Amino acid sequence: MKFNFRPYVPTTEDIERSRSPEVRALVGKRLGDLFSSWRALYEAPYIGVTSDGKVVKDLYSLRPNAAPTKTMMKAASDLLAAISDEQRSAMVFPIDARQWRSWNNTPLWIYEFGLLMETLPDAQREAILEVVRASLSARGFNLTRDVMRLNQFLGELVQNTKMLGEWSYRFSLFGSPSMTEPWGWQLYGHHLALNCFVLGEQMLLSPTFMGAEPPWIDNGPHAGVHLFEDQEEAGLRVIRALTKKQQDKAIIYPSILSKDLPPERKHSDDGRHWGGAFRDNRVIPYEGINGADLTTEQRKLILDLVDVHVSALPEGPRKARVDDVERHLGETHFAWIGGFGDESAFYYKVHSPVVMIEFDHHPGILLTNKEPSRAHVHSIVRTPNGNDYGADLLRLHYQHSHKNHRPGE
Repeated sequence: MKFNFRPYVPTTEDIERSRSPEVRALVGKRLGDLFSSWRALYEAPYIGVTSDGKVVKDLYSLRPNAAPTKTMMKAASDLLAAISDEQRSAMVFPIDARQWRSWNNTPLWIYEFGLLMETLPDAQREAILEVVRASLSARGFNLTRDVMRLNQFLGELVQNTKMLGEWSYRFSLFGSPSMTEPWGWQLYGHHLALNCFVLGEQMLLSPTFMGAEPPWIDNGPHAGVHLFEDQEEAGLRVIRALTKKQQDKAIIYPSILSKDLPPERKHSDDGRHWGGAFRDNRVIPYEGINGADLTTEQRKLILDLVDVHVSALPEGPRKARVDDVERHLGETHFAWIGGFGDESAFYYKVHSPVVMIEFDHHPGILLTNKEPSRAHVHSIVRTPNGNDYGADLLRLHYQHSHKNHRPGE
């Protein structure tokens, strides 16, 4: 269902008020505090998201999953050939560089790594898009481009396309494109972060962040684009399939309104998310109903939900990702906040040793609605226990193929 966001588009008077010195000072202080906390998190050594502070070992393995590596490598090599030495220096980092963790989903840069697409000529932009296209499913590539187009649409709504544009995104390459050695790429900006790790014919896309405010376009050349309906509907199918007793376990808060939630569940930037930008090491306890307490059909609905969230992957890596989750279904937890009517705003989380998916209906940030609504969507997919950015796969590669390697060398 398309939520009517038009009543929440700021008026010219709202926009002028938001640009006043007083409001700018308040926003500046809030962002300063946020960025300060992010810098501290960025400097900490990478551990990974855990449920109790302890990394579960031996969850991941080196095994091909039919990644389209040859096509990806060709696109990445073509990109390298299309840029200058100076651009290459700004875009390329070692495979185990800390810069993997520099992404965030705001329209402001806390760390300015990689090439900013809006500063590039069309040919170089297209070369970057070819790397992304070669790495994703057709659906994943189209979703990525539509998120970027929706960012432009939001910029037009709030009269700020300088900050919110279709090309306001940064691209970096890690390692050297190869059929045998590890490499990868990152694309990030407002409402979009894709981190793609490649090793041989194995690939991982994690963490990912996709969102939109609003999630649909109602006029202009891209009118009719509507994102995240499938994530909404797949989540609703799960919660509605539960018995009342099961729902009592799954629903951790029946209301998503700010007055009904504790402070840690209503952050102005992350909403109900635990796994947002710079939260690479967060301890996130399991909550909700355990997969061991679900019927066979209900477990299938959980897998269907996971499949929707990883559908940006090509067919082989997508199937491998879902199979990995299925192996841990008995340890998988499903949690819900809010209602589950046709127009309800809600949050849900699927959390297991090998995946954490969060979907959140957000309050307005640039639109004016103060409470969560379907006019603003965030979704995150992470790989807990040390394998975001393919970090555990990289460790295993070093262990088996480069026994004397030390991270950072």
